[in-house]
Amino acid sequence: MRASNQFWKSLLISLALGQVAVSLLIPRSPTLTIVSDLIQGALLLIATAAFLPRAARSRSTTFHARLFWILMTAGMVLWLAYQAMWNYFEVIQLQDVPDPFMGDVVLFLHLVPMIAALAVLPHLQGDERDERIRMLDFSLLLTWWIFIYVYLVIPWQTVQIDEPTYSANFNFAYLTEKLVLLLGLAVLAYCSEGGWRQLYGQLLGGSALYASSSYVANWAIGHKSYYSGSIYDIPLSVSIAWIAAVPALADNYDLTESKSAKPILGIWITRLSMLALLSLPWVALYSEFDSAQPHPVKRFRTIVSLVTLVVMGIMVFWRQRLLGAELSSVLDQSRRSFEDLKALQERLIQSEKLASLGQLVGGAAHEINNPLTAMLGYSDLLTASNLPPEERQQAHMISEQVRRTKALVSSLLTFVRPTPPKLGMVDVNSVLRTGLRLLPSQLEEHGVEVRHELASSLPPVLADSNQLLHVCLHLAGQIAAQLDSGTNSDLCVRTCQVGNTLLVDFFAEAPFLGSPSFDLVLASEGEHRASTLSLNACCRIIEEHGGRLLRPSNLTIPAFRLELTIASNSSSSEPNRAAAHGGK
Repeated sequence: MRASNQFWKSLLISLALGQVAVSLLIPRSPTLTIVSDLIQGALLLIATAAFLPRAARSRSTTFHARLFWILMTAGMVLWLAYQAMWNYFEVIQLQDVPDPFMGDVVLFLHLVPMIAALAVLPHLQGDERDERIRMLDFSLLLTWWIFIYVYLVIPWQTVQIDEPTYSANFNFAYLTEKLVLLLGLAVLAYCSEGGWRQLYGQLLGGSALYASSSYVANWAIGHKSYYSGSIYDIPLSVSIAWIAAVPALADNYDLTESKSAKPILGIWITRLSMLALLSLPWVALYSEFDSAQPHPVKRFRTIVSLVTLVVMGIMVFWRQRLLGAELSSVLDQSRRSFEDLKALQERLIQSEKLASLGQLVGGAAHEINNPLTAMLGYSDLLTASNLPPEERQQAHMISEQVRRTKALVSSLLTFVRPTPPKLGMVDVNSVLRTGLRLLPSQLEEHGVEVRHELASSLPPVLADSNQLLHVCLHLAGQIAAQLDSGTNSDLCVRTCQVGNTLLVDFFAEAPFLGSPSFDLVLASEGEHRASTLSLNACCRIIEEHGGRLLRPSNLTIPAFRLELTIASNSSSSEPNRAAAHGGK
């Protein structure tokens, strides 16, 4: 790639030096005209060939950068087409280019896609909405700019031929267009950074040299001292060679960096496009009441003004339609955000109530645990005393029920106790059994029964037993809330081992549903973020444990699956059964 760039740079330098040599050494003659035109044609051909590969997808990191190079290449193609028409008359036909020249419109238009390339702002980031609005505003400006050319130049070329007026108006329009391009490049070079600033700077230097040399050449034409191949063509050829070298220089720049677009850019483009639209009626009125204009020119300009007004009006209508749709979308999003905020506030209030209730439950459980300890001690004494067998059996039953109550109280204390996360070897089945003892009272109001299919001899996982218990209880409660006694469904909890992963399934078991298929991975962040705050917290806890939370893609099916990684050092640590304290 670098060897190829060196070859093209050497070729450009050789052609530029060749232009200097022929302009200084060859006197004014048809030979000088032919050689000079061929050199300029070769320079433009090389420039177009140099810009073309940059427009390929593989050479541009973003869509905006690729569009920038595509539009720049289109400008170079139009410039080459103009030079080809010029060479047709002076090289092939061996005659002077006619004046006025119909190819001048191509020369004027070759800067239009280049100015459009600057409006793409490839060095900035912007969302699709801003991009569409900005490009539509810029399309309004381009339409107005083409209208100005047609309004000023075309009538004296086609309607009523007047060569001096045509040349003066064309030179004014073309000079203004070049100044707009230079101003745009200067602003972008000032606002951009890094490689893009260097690229804009190179384009600004080459374009400034071209604009100044073109202005000097037009001055020489006005003073009858210009001819093809004269010394006025030297800076013109050097400027073309400079612009042709820009794509090769771009390979040395870092064009991947970008920053967020500034809103002021879109504001100024919008303001200018609205001013351009408002200027059309005044331009039409000026043409209509200007008595110095010939009647055919006046009629032509009035028709062009009205047609342009209709075209730009349609574009403004389209723009306002896009803005209206965007405004409706923003209002809908604001309404949904407000409703989500209210729902979040209600959930936070409910969470605070539940936290307060948990503290009350913890205090009550502590107070209940003291008399239970006394009852258990006295029942054990009665069981060991010399009572009749029937009374001893009753004392044993009292002892069993007290132990069961103590286990339930211990589970409640474990659930509400605000302990910091502590990872350890956890027996998932023990955690689930603890949760199943807490669930029946919670599910009675829904008329739902709990069934479990816990696989035996499951290896432990590295987790915080208390956090895992919270997650299991919440998932079971989520499913139970979607069931009622009329569905004939039970809450089923199932565990199994698949390879190095332990699966815990919570689903509603019904004859017509069968076993659900879990294929949607929920997450605390990202595309499939959990829909509720509490479920999002469960996702975060499971992700911190190195696992995943899944549910069926059909969100109407009440089911969840926990995927937990089995601990690798299960043989060296004793499983943590704190969550199942007092269990069987």
